[in-house]
Amino acid sequence: MNRVFIKVIGYLFVCIFIFQGVLLAQGEKDSTIIVNEDIRLIRIKNSFYIHTSWFNFPGFGRYPSNGLIFIKNGKALLIDTLVSNDQTNQMYNFLKESMNVEITKVIVGHYHDDCMGGLEYLQKQGIPSISCELTKKKCKELGLPIPSLTFTDKMIIDFEGQQVICQYFGGGHTVDNIVVYFPKDHVLFGGCLIRSKKAKGLGNIKDAVIDQWDATIEKVKNEYKDIDYIIPGHGHYGNKDLLRHTINLVEKHKKTKSKTGS
Repeated sequence: MNRVFIKVIGYLFVCIFIFQGVLLAQGEKDSTIIVNEDIRLIRIKNSFYIHTSWFNFPGFGRYPSNGLIFIKNGKALLIDTLVSNDQTNQMYNFLKESMNVEITKVIVGHYHDDCMGGLEYLQKQGIPSISCELTKKKCKELGLPIPSLTFTDKMIIDFEGQQVICQYFGGGHTVDNIVVYFPKDHVLFGGCLIRSKKAKGLGNIKDAVIDQWDATIEKVKNEYKDIDYIIPGHGHYGNKDLLRHTINLVEKHKKTKSKTGS
């Protein structure tokens, strides 16, 4: 009986070892939490999760958008809401019911729906929101929910002992886009100001400030030299190479525009 028991235990240890190896080999794929067919969480480091949601954008079809969640002491800092109030409600409930985590603060990257489409829902939960003053101005112009706290150039907050830097460097994807940096963990949320490595163009440039975009990225590069992870507004996350990639795309766009004279 003892021999059988020992063999079973040994077999289980082997299985666990193999399973762990598979997880390490598959990497990010197995760090993904499927909330539903339109929402998923990807754990990238410690308590950092990218939230990705899919939505049907006019002219683009079904398209994914990224935000970031930092969790500590059962509380979550949300950077960019999901695209709609309904999806944001689903994420809020999932964190609370499945992970025992409650969103207590939200930072809005710019005024488009893929950053603050769910702000109205969060405001009804009494959750304070932070944005650039320019975002607040645009929200007033467009009749959108108004963020509760604003800054002009830079705001440093303490979230459960973690320093978080919200900073505006200039126009790019929009006139008001900001970045959010976690200096302790070297994580930068660039939002739609930053393009993913697979991006071949600048995406939606309807409200873009093309003439400032590359200079804005250069300022980000000069300010934050120690970056391990960058999360773009759409597509796969990467490292600081995404900054140079975005600059290259802007320069390419400018050259093309100059040649066509449009």
